[in-house]
Amino acid sequence: MMAGWLLVINVISFALFGIDKHKAVVHAWRIPERVLMASAAMGGAAGALAGMYVFHHKTKHTKFTVGVPALLVLWIILLFQIRG
Repeated sequence: MMAGWLLVINVISFALFGIDKHKAVVHAWRIPERVLMASAAMGGAAGALAGMYVFHHKTKHTKFTVGVPALLVLWIILLFQIRG
């Protein structure tokens, strides 16, 4: 169950970063930063981090360059705690 959730939320996070980058380029309505960070916090930090670097998006914002990797580390620790 947890693996399924993590797969889905990481794909969503990755997609959100790609969509937001596209919207930034075409000057369209943007996805709020809180939504991008929330997707990372809900388990999609790996997808968010991949999206940041694949799409070159939010890589100059400290909130993302520090926050997303920190969330990834927290999720890794959490998963190791759950697996015991």
